[in-house]
Amino acid sequence: MIKFYNSLTRKKEEFTPFGEKVKMYSCGPTVYSYPHIGNMRAYLFVDNIRRVLKYNGYEIDGAMNITDVGHLTSDADEGEDKMLVASEREHKSPYEIAKFYTEIFMEDIKKLNIDLPEHICPATTVIEDIIDFVSKLLNMGYAYKTSKGIYFDISKFAQYGALGGSVDQKKAGARIEIDNEKRNPADFALWINAPKEHIMQWSSPWGMGYPGWHIECSTIGKKFLGDHIDIHTGGVDHRTIHHENEIAQSDCLEGHKVVHFWMHNEFLQIDSGKMSKSLNNTYTIADLEKNGFEAEDFRFFYFNAHYSKQQNFTYDSLKSARNARINFIKAINEHKNGDSQLSESKLENYRQEFLDAINDDLNMPKAIAVCQKLLKEEKSKDIYNLMDDFNKILGLNLDKQIENDIIPTEILNIAMERWNAKQNRDFAKADSLRQILLEKGYKLLDSKDNYKIEKI
Repeated sequence: MIKFYNSLTRKKEEFTPFGEKVKMYSCGPTVYSYPHIGNMRAYLFVDNIRRVLKYNGYEIDGAMNITDVGHLTSDADEGEDKMLVASEREHKSPYEIAKFYTEIFMEDIKKLNIDLPEHICPATTVIEDIIDFVSKLLNMGYAYKTSKGIYFDISKFAQYGALGGSVDQKKAGARIEIDNEKRNPADFALWINAPKEHIMQWSSPWGMGYPGWHIECSTIGKKFLGDHIDIHTGGVDHRTIHHENEIAQSDCLEGHKVVHFWMHNEFLQIDSGKMSKSLNNTYTIADLEKNGFEAEDFRFFYFNAHYSKQQNFTYDSLKSARNARINFIKAINEHKNGDSQLSESKLENYRQEFLDAINDDLNMPKAIAVCQKLLKEEKSKDIYNLMDDFNKILGLNLDKQIENDIIPTEILNIAMERWNAKQNRDFAKADSLRQILLEKGYKLLDSKDNYKIEKI
């Protein structure tokens, strides 16, 4: 029996799919900048759910959007289009911006060994479907036209606020601009009229324009998964506005509840504070690699906390995760040629403990603890085989050769300081730090955008 916490009902519930396959939708990235490790926690969460479902024998039909148009700087339909801001910043077309950052996102996904949904769909490829969706809501009386575009009327959906809080809370917290044409302050845009100079726009029954952000997820979900979706995932920041709006437009179109389980992961904090570009702490997977870590270290770090709890990232905590991962994989491989035999009943007890942990709302810290206890048993090939089975959930590279010595924090810090000096063209300092590393027994291998530390 699998139990997941359902954000809609605010309790853990037994999970049973609506049909033969699990239909699962996951909010994807807005591809206007480099994905940071806070973003990647959300996709490790998606991976975790998918692996647990598959481990329990379910087939999955999953979908994820790529937001390459129409996402304004506020969820409440305010501000500038993020894609256009990036386009002006980098002097590229929005399509070039989307292609570049989508490729970076997919590279990071691969490095983290994340099991991706079966359908990855850029919003710009379903514009006609979006127009059809909006037209139906308009014809059914759930939407109305203003000089700015087509808006959804939240007063027509009695359940509005069930997921993310009351409408009064939204008015207080969403920083919604006063718009005299809106029937309700929290009404949201389905289609936005575009001025002539707007780069991304399409012909519609209401003139040239582009879709609001919220409509793309409902459209893509309907297109690939139908009108019953078992699980919808996303970051906790989406719960109050974006996912609330998805529920309203989808349920009104279909005439019934479309999504049965809403699941949200909490924020990743940086040095016990908020991640922010202004604080220069929006670290990427590439940043971790430049500091001598691997993406798999961050994957193992993810297992240290439950997805529903805020997790604090520091380079020291990542170092601890790296050490733990290396020791973990070493311990597994030490069982590969073990002579001892564990009784079938003992192996089954461990198997059940592990299954109980992952099926209890993805309790990965407990699952790792079960593995650690198992690995302390006498060396046995049976344990290696069982851990190989558990690795269907963990997704680690068990065959990778692990270096004998873990790189000390001091060496990592010197290497990072030397890299920063090189980036700032302070080559004298960079050479001096490289020499210090050599004297301490480490060499640096530079590439165009990165470096690797090797023990001599």
